[in-house]
Amino acid sequence: MMSQSIAIAVGAVGIFHILYDLVQFRRVESAHKAVHDLIANDKTASFFAAADGMILARNAATGDTFDGQLAQTVSALFSSQFANPSTIVFRMQSRAFQDGAARENIRTRDGEIQLSVHRAPGGYLWRAQVAQGTISSAGQTNDQALPMLMISRSGAVLSMNDAARRLMGRRITALDQLFDKRVVHHGAIVEIQTAQGPELMMVAEVPASAGRRALYLLPGNTGQSADVGWQAFQQLPIPLVKIAPDGAVLSYNVMASSLIGAALTPESHLSDLMEGLGRSISDWLTDTLDGRLVKKSEFLRLKRDDREVFVQVTLNLVSELGRPALIAVLNDATELKSLQAQFVQSQKMQAIGQLAGGVAHDFNNLLTAISGHCDLLLLRHDQGDPDYSDLVQINQNANRAAALVGQLLAFSRKQTLRPETLDIRDTMADLTHLLNRLVGETVTLTLSHDPVLQPIRADKRQLEQVLMNLVVNARDAMPTGGEIKVTTECVTLETALTRDRVVVPSGKYVTVKVEDKGEGIAPDNLQKVFEPFYTTKRTGEGTGLGLSTAYGIVKQSGGYIFVDSKLGEGTVFSLYFPVMVQTVAAVKERPPSVPAAPAKPNDGIVLLVEDEAPVRAFASRALRLRGYTVIEADSAEGALKTLEDQTLSVDVFVTDVIMPGMDGPSWVRQALKHRPGIPVVFVSGYAEDSFEDAQTSIPNSTFLPKPFSLTELTNTVHRQLL
Repeated sequence: MMSQSIAIAVGAVGIFHILYDLVQFRRVESAHKAVHDLIANDKTASFFAAADGMILARNAATGDTFDGQLAQTVSALFSSQFANPSTIVFRMQSRAFQDGAARENIRTRDGEIQLSVHRAPGGYLWRAQVAQGTISSAGQTNDQALPMLMISRSGAVLSMNDAARRLMGRRITALDQLFDKRVVHHGAIVEIQTAQGPELMMVAEVPASAGRRALYLLPGNTGQSADVGWQAFQQLPIPLVKIAPDGAVLSYNVMASSLIGAALTPESHLSDLMEGLGRSISDWLTDTLDGRLVKKSEFLRLKRDDREVFVQVTLNLVSELGRPALIAVLNDATELKSLQAQFVQSQKMQAIGQLAGGVAHDFNNLLTAISGHCDLLLLRHDQGDPDYSDLVQINQNANRAAALVGQLLAFSRKQTLRPETLDIRDTMADLTHLLNRLVGETVTLTLSHDPVLQPIRADKRQLEQVLMNLVVNARDAMPTGGEIKVTTECVTLETALTRDRVVVPSGKYVTVKVEDKGEGIAPDNLQKVFEPFYTTKRTGEGTGLGLSTAYGIVKQSGGYIFVDSKLGEGTVFSLYFPVMVQTVAAVKERPPSVPAAPAKPNDGIVLLVEDEAPVRAFASRALRLRGYTVIEADSAEGALKTLEDQTLSVDVFVTDVIMPGMDGPSWVRQALKHRPGIPVVFVSGYAEDSFEDAQTSIPNSTFLPKPFSLTELTNTVHRQLL
């Protein structure tokens, strides 16, 4: 009985599935009929296919567009136009399955087709919209179309249009079957093996999707009229201009008009449209016509007022009814020239920084000798001496020169900074009185602070210098008076900020903005404002080091500086300083030493190592005047040779950092192996940061930047001997 019940149940389930499948089939059949009725009168090629690619319904336009009226699958239908139909079908159908629809513009051998697919019940609805003027109703290409080949990344010929097939008389599968060489650049005239024999053709290249490129073959110097096929040139996506031997524009296509602008007319001259060749346009054209110029492209700047555009121009000689003419093939090179300019600017700033650092180092040595010997002379003259005022003038001007050298070091980011924890509000409060005096009576200084500013880490004196430079520049930009706004704010960058070729990492920053409503900065000058010695002020009004100094200090402090400006509207300088992370840092302390009585002035023996003779002479005399015994060496190797005498007692090393041969930290480390515990004074015209890692590994060492005075040198040595 139970087996009968099971059999009845199984039979009922089977009948249910049969009925369900029948209902589903009728639903799908009804849906297919509805789709067929929908696309039947559509003028665009439309067809409905199952998920496996089988075509279930198609309209008449499909047969007109594709040479595959009997094709049973989508891939087979597309094979008449697409070189890789299976890949296209799989890619678009997968996207439609996920998103509901997909659309692509695909360049074919006969032009361009806008292909779309929509997911529908029981399958996918496809539509193929042909670009205007590329394929006729019978599927044939326009007789005026230019020969075109679609090339893959590897150089294989994926497809050819009918014009290319007629020209070649055969199917081309690789570029070496067409050209003598595989690499052919845009605008070149090459010899092509056609069905009628070898012909000179001009190659025009247009990037296509997925790394492919379309090569168009234009009439070259064949002795025929250059107007043959010129109507087809109008639709070519490459800027072309036909030029007379004297440089007058004869004709041009739509792309050239769009690129060059309204200045391009049949009456215009090439020299009126572009500049920057380095010689006259007429000479360039003459050399091309006479065959004296090697075939190569030139980069020129268009004379457009609305925006800056660079073009790469290739001239090709053609014959028009027996008379010579030139076809100029243009390519928009604005992005390329912009990247090139950015690279050159970066290299230039780096080179200037290295030069400035090297010059500053040498000047610091000279200034150390000048100011040092001046200090020695001042020791022998009192204020009543007639030479005293002259010596004071020498000393003051040496200090001014040292300050100028300091600005060069700041720009090259080789200045010695003394960073500390700062609150911008306190720094601005200390500066307010001085800034108000600097701006004068006709300019109003307005300060606005964020109430929740967080601390930063910077050198207070150098930060004040930056703010003063920016405020003074803002004042000078408003000769008739106005308002300068200084605004501080604490901001959080959720994502990295990219501008002016700089990437500011995400995080918390304290920003300082100095804004004026002055004359503004011309766009061409914005990229130069941070260069040293660049200034728009008249002679005697500025050194051109103010903004370059600010740039170097901000960068060396780990911050960022940007400028925004519009002519006639004003300028805003924005500074970004990273918020200091509140961590407990280990404080560097000297190793514990046995307490001793303060050293007497004549207690110590100093080993002085300096390769610059004037500096060594001054330092030696200064230390001897304070009672020290000085042993001199002009190199690190000489110092180590002196120390080989084990009977020689030395209490302190005073050494230059950068010297020919072995540098200061290297010879000191070697000497301390045999004479441990001797304190060291490093002196240098470069910043302490440039060798800080080497110094920190040497115990009981300190740094004295050049130029230093007699008092600074002797006091530093005295402290090291305590």
